[in-house]
Amino acid sequence: MEQIRRNVLAQLDMSREHEEEELLAIIDEEICREAKERVIPLNWRRELRMQVFHSLRKLDVLQELLNQDDITEIMVNGAEHIFYEKGGEILAWDKSFSSSEKLEDIIQQMVSSHNRVINEAEPIADTRLPDGSRVNVVLPPVAINGPAVSIRKFPKDPILMEQMIEGQSISRECAEFLEKLVRAGYNIFISGGTGSGKTTFLNALSEFIPKHERVITIEDSAELQIQGIANLVRMETRSAGVEGTLAITIRDLIRTALRMRPDRLIVGEVRGAECLDMLQAMNTGHDGSLSTGHANNCEDMISRMETMVLMGMELPLLAIRAQIAAGVDIMVHLGRLRDRTRRLLSIVEVDKLQEGVICLNPLYEFVEMGEQNGKITGSWLRKGQLIHRGKLYAAGIEMEDSRV
Repeated sequence: MEQIRRNVLAQLDMSREHEEEELLAIIDEEICREAKERVIPLNWRRELRMQVFHSLRKLDVLQELLNQDDITEIMVNGAEHIFYEKGGEILAWDKSFSSSEKLEDIIQQMVSSHNRVINEAEPIADTRLPDGSRVNVVLPPVAINGPAVSIRKFPKDPILMEQMIEGQSISRECAEFLEKLVRAGYNIFISGGTGSGKTTFLNALSEFIPKHERVITIEDSAELQIQGIANLVRMETRSAGVEGTLAITIRDLIRTALRMRPDRLIVGEVRGAECLDMLQAMNTGHDGSLSTGHANNCEDMISRMETMVLMGMELPLLAIRAQIAAGVDIMVHLGRLRDRTRRLLSIVEVDKLQEGVICLNPLYEFVEMGEQNGKITGSWLRKGQLIHRGKLYAAGIEMEDSRV
């Protein structure tokens, strides 16, 4: 393949952009020429054609994995070791990059397409691909065994709440309960571990936002696929550029978003000091705001939020807890179970601050019942009733109480 690739490159006019059909025609000519010297089976010709094309125009050996909709994660550990996740299982890919230089070329192609910079001085970068896939890159000397690339793929069409119900990630009762809360403007925070489906769930919740509202989304790398909102503004952070452009952080974007007359803010994920700005936004009339964060459960998420706020400002712990209790109305925790399925594990109401401690009111909890055909079975049990109903009343929404 490498010889054919070099022959194709020798024929290209580097002063102009070649159309895909033109490039494929040149590749076909070179394959035919090679076939005169040695036997190349027809099925191998087709694969060789696309391999050469991907190496010149797309993302080389990664393109085949990216084209498969059922692959959710791609992991590159140096030029020779590629893994992917399919159906919740991590598998080794039998192909590799031709050289470390080729892998580094692909990395620069991915990073530069969204105005990011990565080199030895700045060996870590986050970016995204044109299809919305999230990319994290780490270069040597930080990555000891060669460049490390992690690509989180997202479905072309966002997963809707109805699909999550059919896939038993959530019960219909829980979904209808959350729908009323979103419509009424409750501030909801989604927690979970890596790969638990926080972004997917946030997308599904956004279905319930009234279509006439003005929504602003803020992310490190744009991943959200908000549907049906005409008055939508999407914003993304920016790293500092070598040409002198300044970095723009999540904190900067939240502050400017508050001057843009939003009805709701959606912050893709809080990881640090921006938690303070998000809480202040929730406490200043932007009801219905949504965000996510990494944690093992709702209680741990509150502890993490306290720590993140302290990263941005030295405040008494009591004042921070008061901000959290006043700003966040509902916490939703997601998890990935041992059978690789993603489930909503709990819905908790943030009640009030009592004797310096934030009181939580459990509303729903997923309870395992057993296993069937290798899949965990269970149901969502109602644990308590919603205490704070002012926003429901103001929105004219009735909440039918279930028996506890």
